[in-house]
Amino acid sequence: MSNPLKVNKREKEILLLLNEAHQIRIHNLPKSISMTLFALESSAQLGSKSLLAKCYSQLGLYYMIIGEMDKAEYFSKLALTLYTELKDERGIADAKYSLAGVYYKTNLYHLGLVSFTDALKIYQKNDDYYNQSRTEKSLGTIYGYIGDQHAALKSYYSAVKNARKINDFNLESNVYNNISGILAKNGKLKFAMAFINKSIAQKELTNDIRGMAYALYGKGKVYFYLKDYEKAEAYYFKGLEIHNQMGENTGKAMTYTKLGELYYTKNDLELALDTAFVGLEIATSLKLAMSTIKLKKLIYHIYKAKNEPALALDYFERYQKEKETVINAQTLKVIENYELISKMEVLKNEAKLHKEKQLLLEKKNLDEAKAIKMRQDFLSIMSHEIRTPLNAITSIVELLKDEVNPEGKELLGSLKFASSNLIKIVNDVLDFTKLDSNKSKLEMVPSALAILAKNIVSVYEKQAHEKGLYLTLNCDLSKEIRYNLDETKITQVLNNLISNAIKFTEKGGVELKIKHVKSSPKKDTLLFEVKDTGEGISKENLDEIFESFSQVKPVLTRKQGGTGLGLAIVKKIIELHKSKIKVKSTVGKGTTFFFKLKLKRDEIIENQLVDVVPNARDGILKDKKVLIVEDTTINAILLQKLLSRWNIISEHVDNGEKALQKVKEQFYDFILMDIHMPEMNGIEVTRLIRTTENLNSSTPILALTADTMVTSETRETNYFSGFLWKPFEVEKLKEVLEKVFI
Repeated sequence: MSNPLKVNKREKEILLLLNEAHQIRIHNLPKSISMTLFALESSAQLGSKSLLAKCYSQLGLYYMIIGEMDKAEYFSKLALTLYTELKDERGIADAKYSLAGVYYKTNLYHLGLVSFTDALKIYQKNDDYYNQSRTEKSLGTIYGYIGDQHAALKSYYSAVKNARKINDFNLESNVYNNISGILAKNGKLKFAMAFINKSIAQKELTNDIRGMAYALYGKGKVYFYLKDYEKAEAYYFKGLEIHNQMGENTGKAMTYTKLGELYYTKNDLELALDTAFVGLEIATSLKLAMSTIKLKKLIYHIYKAKNEPALALDYFERYQKEKETVINAQTLKVIENYELISKMEVLKNEAKLHKEKQLLLEKKNLDEAKAIKMRQDFLSIMSHEIRTPLNAITSIVELLKDEVNPEGKELLGSLKFASSNLIKIVNDVLDFTKLDSNKSKLEMVPSALAILAKNIVSVYEKQAHEKGLYLTLNCDLSKEIRYNLDETKITQVLNNLISNAIKFTEKGGVELKIKHVKSSPKKDTLLFEVKDTGEGISKENLDEIFESFSQVKPVLTRKQGGTGLGLAIVKKIIELHKSKIKVKSTVGKGTTFFFKLKLKRDEIIENQLVDVVPNARDGILKDKKVLIVEDTTINAILLQKLLSRWNIISEHVDNGEKALQKVKEQFYDFILMDIHMPEMNGIEVTRLIRTTENLNSSTPILALTADTMVTSETRETNYFSGFLWKPFEVEKLKEVLEKVFI
């Protein structure tokens, strides 16, 4: 019988050996493999399944790195089998990570995506930031291979974030290399060079020799895109030298591919052909599908340039065959439907039955998406171009109102009314577009509906009285009852209905009625009615009034203005609440619009603490320093004048490059960042401030934009601390700035 103490001591020795092998892999991978093989033999003698699984898993990873894919797959599958028997979730994730590496480096992208995704879920569950980072980096690589650069960058940024959580410069630098490649391919060469230089600097700090080879290769790619072929070749050879020392065959295949492309670009066709064949031999032996595809395509181009059509045709056919083999039907299914990765097995079984239907649906969705995008792009530009000068107008009105005589104030009032009316028209168009493209969502917050309704009615009382009309509120709800609702959208609905009712009523008046209809344990059903005594709507027009841009009367004869979008917006908002708006009308007697909403009662205890003491914010902005990044000079000047009212010290730059220089030289209390700027937009500038070394990486940055199609829901815009849409209200601007310091 074996001695338990000796067994335990031997297990610890094996674990120490495996940990040491893992640590030295970055500069001596052959030694890591030999140490792990020795640990495997010792684990087999002990009969320890957990140690055997760990040995298999590490060997799978090491052989995957050096490109021996058959061995990598063999050992990874052995590890997965043992970890599954042991019900070791973390071990299963590690084995799947290694298997995924094998899959995506050969021709099985769909399996690579599935395995990486399975592993990532386990790493996320266990807050394993190290493995989250490297898995996200690998997923980004797959997305890059299949042409989805947006998904690739999103995955890379998440990988950087997780690497920083554990201060792992190696992981971080690996991702910077990949980001640099995408930026270079997109022509953003200055940023590509910055990222690759940072990657190399971090590799020097960590002494990651193997990683350094890939970083040098990455810098060669940037120089290639810069058309500095001499430097590109030099860096490729530096990386190749390390790959040869480390036995890194995958890296060698990649580098020979790029060298072949470089020589072909320089028209050195013989050298390009020799280099491409060296790379092809390595890639074929390793089953590196993407490299073989690229190399066969390159050889085809070289033979074509050499005017050897028979050989060119031969390699073109080889390239096509290889590509068709790799981009198989299942891989395409994954590429087109990332969200269905977890349902891969179901899709495989149903693929044949749904193929034709899916293709038709995808074409239809693609056409619709293109149409929506074109419309959104147009409206984004329109929003920016109209609202930017409006911002100047409203700011000038605000600055002049205390400096003119009574007659001038009256003229300024008219100007403010006209600009506000124009803003409302623009907002109607944009709001409808967001609703029509399903970009708008309900943002439910606790609200006292009775008080909200009273406030809405009070806004229109003066307008009604000026026409000699009554405007009444009939609400049977208690002021104490609070419902979870979207105040902005409910206000928009009631505003449109009440203003329409007043507009089309000459005698009598308008009534807003809110009535409790039915209750359940947690929700109430409420009936909303807006009733007027106006001209009414004929039966033939009732079906048209909710259509976009609809006006009942001919445009040239109607007395009332507007876009004809008010009721279309109302209809869309009510549908967001899973309800319908209805109308009953009699010509000459009036119209009633009504709808029901089922709203959840809020259980928050009443009489909560009130907001801060009045005037507690007074002087809080004094002597604060702000950087204004704005390319429109008049808007910048006006903004500086407004800020000076609150004793804020401001500086102005008119482009992103200058802003990036300023944030390195001086600390600011906050930054106001325009979104639409030439050369480099505000989103890109803000991302660089947040992710590069400077004095303001944590400074609050407020997006100041005239483009209301920009949302705060994407990862890129989440770099901002808040949003202000032009033309902004002066008090709203002050309130937002004050909140930064409270």
